[in-house]
Amino acid sequence: MLDNFLQILPEVIFDAAEKLGGRCTGRFYALNALENRVYDIEMEEGPHVIIKFYRPGRWSRATIQAEHDFLKALEESEIPVVCPLTDDKGQSIFEISEVMFTIFPKRPGRLEPELTTEQFTRLGRFMARLHNVGATVKAAPRLRLDPQTYGRDPLKFLKDGNFVPMELASRFETIVTQICDAITPRFEDVKYVLLHGDCHSGNILWNRDDPYFIDFDDMLYAPPVQDIWMLTGGDDDYGKEQRRILLEAYEQIRTFDMTTLQLIEPLRALRMIHFSAWIAHAAGKTALSKRRFLTSVPSTIGRSKSKRSRCN
Repeated sequence: MLDNFLQILPEVIFDAAEKLGGRCTGRFYALNALENRVYDIEMEEGPHVIIKFYRPGRWSRATIQAEHDFLKALEESEIPVVCPLTDDKGQSIFEISEVMFTIFPKRPGRLEPELTTEQFTRLGRFMARLHNVGATVKAAPRLRLDPQTYGRDPLKFLKDGNFVPMELASRFETIVTQICDAITPRFEDVKYVLLHGDCHSGNILWNRDDPYFIDFDDMLYAPPVQDIWMLTGGDDDYGKEQRRILLEAYEQIRTFDMTTLQLIEPLRALRMIHFSAWIAHAAGKTALSKRRFLTSVPSTIGRSKSKRSRCN
């Protein structure tokens, strides 16, 4: 199935984008995405759509559906997110060439490299409301962020796959093990909620002064401080001031456990360990699929000839 991911050629993209009706003009461009494949598609009538192809093997249909259900619940609570489009049966997950995909409406927006006090205040209130909704979702099929799932499990994957250079492997294992052993007690008795999980500034778009949260692909159960530190960065004076403004607004809506601020550095360390394994996994799978794909290039090209012209 991962081989099919490399065969998402323009004809496949257009056919998928027309799943809910309408016709593509033939103009499209790829958006930044490390894990999935995401495209902005121009339609002959109506606004552009955003189509997202999920990398095979990463998420099950149930975990993707959980993301869509969460987005719907957030939208119903008037929290600014972008919900996927659905067909007449209410379905939002489709398949083409055995690859699952979803179609989103395109929303205008810009990235803000530096946020103002007013913007942080607005985000703090929205984040509190987002966490309030997440606290009501008790059993979504999503990961729980802790030293086991983001520390010890990635370490085992890296060891078993020999991804760490031999001269560094022993030291790397020792350091990761020491980190996990040291921080595990800090996660005891901490309350978890379903949240964004990857809430950095690149996943918040602004339309004038109105923000909306995008890319819930990595949503998971975690302490609320996970979204706080991801948005406010480091522990320098600038980061601390951002965090103060955000939490002051947050607590107008929802109580925040200030003792969980001690989890910021452990969570930062776990993210580094987790993404070391994530990069190794993605790189290994992609390299294998490319080798397989290249052996079938002649037949692939023959099958991918466009059935009709889409250029204006």
